[in-house]
Amino acid sequence: MIIKSLELENFRNYDSLQLFFDEGTNILYGDNAQGKTNVLEAIYVSSTTKSHKGSKDKEIINFSKEEAHIRTFLSKGDMDYRVDMHLRKSKSKGIAVNGQRLKKATELLGLLNVVFFSPEDLSIIKNSPSVRRSFVDMELCQLDKYYLYNLNQYNKIINQRNKLLKDFYYSPDLKDTITVWDSQLVTYGKQIIERRFQFVDQLNEIIGQIHNNLSGQKENLKIVYEPDVLEENFEKELSLGMERDMKLKFTGTGPHRDDFAFLVNEIDIRKYGSQGQQRTAALSLKLAEIELVKQITKDNPILLLDDVLSELDSSRQNYLLNSIGDIQTIITCTGLDEFVNNRFEINKVFKVVNGTIEGGK
Repeated sequence: MIIKSLELENFRNYDSLQLFFDEGTNILYGDNAQGKTNVLEAIYVSSTTKSHKGSKDKEIINFSKEEAHIRTFLSKGDMDYRVDMHLRKSKSKGIAVNGQRLKKATELLGLLNVVFFSPEDLSIIKNSPSVRRSFVDMELCQLDKYYLYNLNQYNKIINQRNKLLKDFYYSPDLKDTITVWDSQLVTYGKQIIERRFQFVDQLNEIIGQIHNNLSGQKENLKIVYEPDVLEENFEKELSLGMERDMKLKFTGTGPHRDDFAFLVNEIDIRKYGSQGQQRTAALSLKLAEIELVKQITKDNPILLLDDVLSELDSSRQNYLLNSIGDIQTIITCTGLDEFVNNRFEINKVFKVVNGTIEGGK
């Protein structure tokens, strides 16, 4: 899989931009707040329909404009694709592939697989459970449309159930209707739990050796899925928690409360690991993500590195860059320092200055 070119109109600080990428390593360099990350964000949106920052569509459109366009041209196998994304401040986004409009934004997922790595990802181990769930969900949604469907249905039902719990105070008779939602919640929730177990098993088959190499054969890393409730107990636990849920006006049981532990030599590094251990585990996780995408899709993902090299020491920099292999990579950095110039092959270089980009010839 290769991104050939990218066109932006009124996206963030770009009025108009056209970039042609090399199939190897592409560097975008420049001072902070010039627009480097915005290019990666546009590619991520073209892949997942969402900003990696969690920004709403109206926030990524140039503030003086009402709409923006992202056009991504890519090659996958022996096919060429054009992904058109029309962002509007007052309406939902429009998406088309090769001129054919998609009925649902989720239909796009899986066409363009990307792995995004930013300095914030180095904190995934120590951050809240919601961050780790988001990582798992986003990767699985790119790789498994069945999981995507189950997750979307589950989230809709959770929102409806929570609304009912809030409405009980004013309409007690609504309590009889919640069993209908509970039955559906359990059905979709069980599928999510089962797939998350499989996903963690798949990651563990890959991540152990990666982390062992990164730590100089000193550490063994294992991911442990910590479901809030097991499949076979979901219905019972949901029923037992009904009185609590009514008081809190929130559904307190289900996979929306899951977490994932990271054990280094059997020690939970979420709580007891050093910052170095947590960062190394995060790097191992990203490298394992790349390999898993390769295995499942039989193709390479696009790797987006957002100023992450400056956050790693030289040994981890080298390991990351040596692991890239033949993957198309787009890297942002503040300067073409000695490390990049002398130790790593660069195929194209772009200089980013205040919403304009030079180079790439």
